[in-house]
Amino acid sequence: MHSKKLLVVTASVILIVLLSSCADAIQYQYAVDIKPVGFWYGLWHGIIAPIAFIISLFDGNVAIYAVYNNGGWYNFGYLLGLSISMGGSCTAANKKKHFWKK
Repeated sequence: MHSKKLLVVTASVILIVLLSSCADAIQYQYAVDIKPVGFWYGLWHGIIAPIAFIISLFDGNVAIYAVYNNGGWYNFGYLLGLSISMGGSCTAANKKKHFWKK
């Protein structure tokens, strides 16, 4: 059972790393002329944010947040995607339940 869980986690990490190559970075002066992105881009950027953050530490051309967004819907999608990628409140709730079962 443990090896199956390890395989799922490993496959998920590999998939996220591969898909994070789809992230785009546009300089601010060019972002003014681009159509703003909305909820779906925000969701995607939130999901790949942890990987994009690590890459952005080593490459100045990678951003973790789109400056050419449409505001509220992009932000909502970003936060939703970030909570999906980081485990959300379900992870915290499960840890609490396991703590009390001991």
